Amino acid sequence: MDVVPFGKPRAERADAVRNREHLLAVVRELIAEHGVEKVTMDGLAERAGLGKGTVFRRFGSRAGIFRALLEDDESRFQQRVLSGPPPLGPGAGPAERLIAYGRERIPYLLRHHAFAQAAAGPGRADVGSGISLTRLHVRMLLGEADVPEPDGLALQLSAALEGPVLFYLRPDAAEPAPGAEVSLVESWRTLVERVLIDDARG
Repeated sequence: MDVVPFGKPRAERADAVRNREHLLAVVRELIAEHGVEKVTMDGLAERAGLGKGTVFRRFGSRAGIFRALLEDDESRFQQRVLSGPPPLGPGAGPAERLIAYGRERIPYLLRHHAFAQAAAGPGRADVGSGISLTRLHVRMLLGEADVPEPDGLALQLSAALEGPVLFYLRPDAAEPAPGAEVSLVESWRTLVERVLIDDARG
């Protein structure tokens, strides 16, 4: 999916914003009722009470619907990281924030697995913008912790969180493997503690 930029997005017309929010709300209703696989452009237009042309102009394709959902959710997640309460948001130490980031990011990726497959097509499941959000955020926190080789370490740690690595655990399934979320969150906490907390003690 497209990179979600830091900073404020380009302003949209008020009617375009209302249309977009209405369509995304309807898409979420359809997913809750029928599942991702049943969402279609025609069905969305009918349920939203809008012309099919309006839906096509907004999303372009069925995959575009799910890209828009991912972008919307990614933007909300990003705002929690940048300005939400600690420890995910500012105000906690770097190790605590890194652990909290993984605790929130891993379930986020797993929940959005089906969205990502629908947005990217068969054989791909890229969720979120790893370079713009995860890697930069991890790099910033490593810098605050004054660890050696922060650039390479940020690349390796962010790879442990982003979609392709997580979904490798069960690449063909609509749902993540049972227990995957708890296991991955605990593994992330252990990894951060070894890298930052144990290093600081040594």
